[in-house]
Amino acid sequence: MSEIPRGAIRFNTDSNKPELWDGSQWAEFQLSTPNLGRGVDTEPGARGLFAGGYSPTRTDVIEYINISSAGNAIDFGNLLNSNHTPLANSSSTRGVIGGGNTGSDTNVIQFVTIPSTGNATDFGDLTQTRRNAAGLSNQTRGLFCGGWSSPANYDVIDYITIAQTGNAVDFGNLTLARELVAACASPTRGVIMGGATPTLRSVVEFITISTLGNGTEYGELTVAKSFAGGCSNPIRGLYGGGTTNNSPRVRTDAIEYVTIASSGTTTNFGDLTESRDSLAACASSIRGVFAGGYAPSIVNGITYVQIMSTGNSVDFGDLTDAVARFPGMSNAHGGL
Repeated sequence: MSEIPRGAIRFNTDSNKPELWDGSQWAEFQLSTPNLGRGVDTEPGARGLFAGGYSPTRTDVIEYINISSAGNAIDFGNLLNSNHTPLANSSSTRGVIGGGNTGSDTNVIQFVTIPSTGNATDFGDLTQTRRNAAGLSNQTRGLFCGGWSSPANYDVIDYITIAQTGNAVDFGNLTLARELVAACASPTRGVIMGGATPTLRSVVEFITISTLGNGTEYGELTVAKSFAGGCSNPIRGLYGGGTTNNSPRVRTDAIEYVTIASSGTTTNFGDLTESRDSLAACASSIRGVFAGGYAPSIVNGITYVQIMSTGNSVDFGDLTDAVARFPGMSNAHGGL
C-alpha cells in the first residue's frame, strides 16, 4: 500500500462526512455555519443592524435582526456616544458607523463585529465633520457620501478599507452637494439617490467603488425627495419612504427601485405599510428591510419586501424602541 500524502481528502461513506489525512490519522472536517440569528430562530441567516438615532432623544443603542426570519430586534451593544443621523456601511464581518451628531456634529468613525455582539470601537475619522450623509460598500471598501454640517452641504465622498482601521481618504465628489441622501451598491457600483440642497432633489448618480472619481449621472427618481431609506441586493436597489415636501412635511409610503448595472428613471416597486421618513434600511440578497422613522410620531415597526419581486411591504416585527434618523447595515447586502 502506498503512503497517503499529508493533506489528502476522502469522503467517509459511514459517517457521510469529509476527512483530512493529517499525516498519522484521518481527521473529520468540522463544518459549521456561524449562527447570526437569535435563539428563537429555526435557522441562521443574514444579520441586519441598526445604530443610534432619535428615540426621542439621541440614543447609543445598536440592535439587530435575523433578516431571513421575522421577529423583534434584539440588543447588540452601544455606540461610543449617543448619536443621531450617522451613516453606515459594512462588509460580511464588520459594520462601520461614521459621522452624525453627538451634541455637535462629529467626524468620528467606529465599528462593530457583526457576527458577535458588543460595543463599538474607534476606527478613525472622516475627512469632514458631517451628518445626514449616506453609506455604501462592497466587501473591501466603505464609502461615505455627501452630508451637512453648518453652514453648508457637502459633495465630498470619502472611503475606507473596512478591514483596516484608520482615517478616511478622499474618493471624489457628488455631482451636487446635498444631504439626506440614500445609497445602495452592487459589488462594483454604488448608487446615490435623492437628497436636499436644501431644495429636494430627484438626482440619481453612481460611482465605481474600486476606483476613485466623481459621481456620474444615472437618472432620476420619479419624484424629488429626501429622508428615505436605501438598500439592495447585487441586482436591484430600493429607495423607500421619505418626504416629497419639507414645509409642510409630506411623507410618502412609496418604494421605487433601480437596476444597479443600468441607468434611467426609477420604477415603482410598491408601498410601505405606512408613510414615513427618516427610516433605516438594510438587506440580504433576498429581502429588503425598512425600520423605524417618523409617521408622523416616531415608530418602532419593521417591514420587509422580496427584492426581486414587486409589491407592498409586510410586517417583520419591532425595534426595541421607536427610533428615527438612524442607519441600517448588514453582512449580506448587495455590495458583498
